[in-house]
Amino acid sequence: MFSNLAEKLQGTLRKIKGKGKLNEKDVDGAMREIRLALLEADVNFKVVKDFIAAVKERAVGHEVMESLTPGQQVVKIVNEEMTRLMGQEHSGLETGKSRTAIMMVGLQGSGKTTTAIKLARHLRGQGRSPLLVGADTYRPGAVKQLEKMADSIGEKVYSNLEEDPVDICREALQVADRENCDVIIYDTAGRLHIDDEMMSEMAEIKKAVNPEEILLVVDAMTGQDAVNAAASFNDSVGLSGVILTKLDGDTRGGAALSVLAVTGCPVKFVGVGEKTDALEPFYPDRMASRILGMGDVLSLIEKAEASIDQDKAKEMEQKLRKQQFTLDDFKEQLGQLRSMGSLEDIMEMLPNAGSLPKELKQMSFNEDNFKRIDAIIGSMTKEERQDPSTINSSRRQRIARGSGTTVQDVNRLLNQFKQMQKMFKQMGAADKKGMSKKMKKMKNKFPF
Repeated sequence: MFSNLAEKLQGTLRKIKGKGKLNEKDVDGAMREIRLALLEADVNFKVVKDFIAAVKERAVGHEVMESLTPGQQVVKIVNEEMTRLMGQEHSGLETGKSRTAIMMVGLQGSGKTTTAIKLARHLRGQGRSPLLVGADTYRPGAVKQLEKMADSIGEKVYSNLEEDPVDICREALQVADRENCDVIIYDTAGRLHIDDEMMSEMAEIKKAVNPEEILLVVDAMTGQDAVNAAASFNDSVGLSGVILTKLDGDTRGGAALSVLAVTGCPVKFVGVGEKTDALEPFYPDRMASRILGMGDVLSLIEKAEASIDQDKAKEMEQKLRKQQFTLDDFKEQLGQLRSMGSLEDIMEMLPNAGSLPKELKQMSFNEDNFKRIDAIIGSMTKEERQDPSTINSSRRQRIARGSGTTVQDVNRLLNQFKQMQKMFKQMGAADKKGMSKKMKKMKNKFPF
């Protein structure tokens, strides 16, 4: 997520942190590099200008220049200003009423229908009972797509292809009453580009159902085009928030960093994958920390709490304390990690992930790699899984033949496992010295 931007910003701030004293020339050089990184990430030019001015004004002030750790103070300022840029605090949905209407709007191809499904699943997890409404009668197969995806997660759908979209939305209010649904999610029609006809229909639907939320779904990979679309929709129908999709792709970051400043509409959710559970609430402070390499421990804990078996976690913690971590445990923990999402996203949430051993940073657990790891560990004897130090050259060749892999694959896995054992040993030493409360909580919930 924002890998290029994060790498450049972290590199620039690393240089600043390494200096014992800072002068205005040092700050100017750093601001120049940060400005270029933000512009390359497709952040709005005016937003970049204001951001740099705000950071520089604080960075050459007394709080930095007279500090014992001026470099760290600059990092703190950049973090605070980036958080402010994206909204300061998480902006949740207006769901306090007995029934909430949510209108999803956006252009074709932004992922609006899929996001409506994800949002329904998210709200179901909060104890709500959603009704999805297929109001896109123009795009061939749009309603069928909505029905098929809703059926896969057990959600209700209402639509009527013989009716006008405005009438469909109006009738859905009665259906929600009959089905005892307390949230209605309207999947409205999109276009390839913004036009008066689409905006007129959006306005009519808004008038008919009086939604508490009007959420614009935009593709984060389109950069400033996403921000421009948000501004147009906001002027025409009045948005309450934005959902950015495809943040797990090759996203430069411009939309997330610009949308609030340009439109005044907060980002409420981000899509981070294709699965129906790949929708996350957007926390500006956590996102800023991830971009600057400070990690996001709170989100990591929340993911772990939702995905990891707590009894197994406690059992694993005892093994780690006693330094009894084996390849069988390694395989089991990878399975738990697999249920939490992509390893790249999890690594981003770890503080100082850039300082991890290169063997761990190079680990990539897509489906093929999981199968390869399963095959390699499955080709070992019980003794070898319990004590990998017994695996000599001839055994490695046997394991490679048995798993249909190469000796290099076996060596790579064993090296990664060795690095993990070393990391856990360091965690154990830190535990004895006294860990911070936050890290203790993280370790208890997510020992792997």
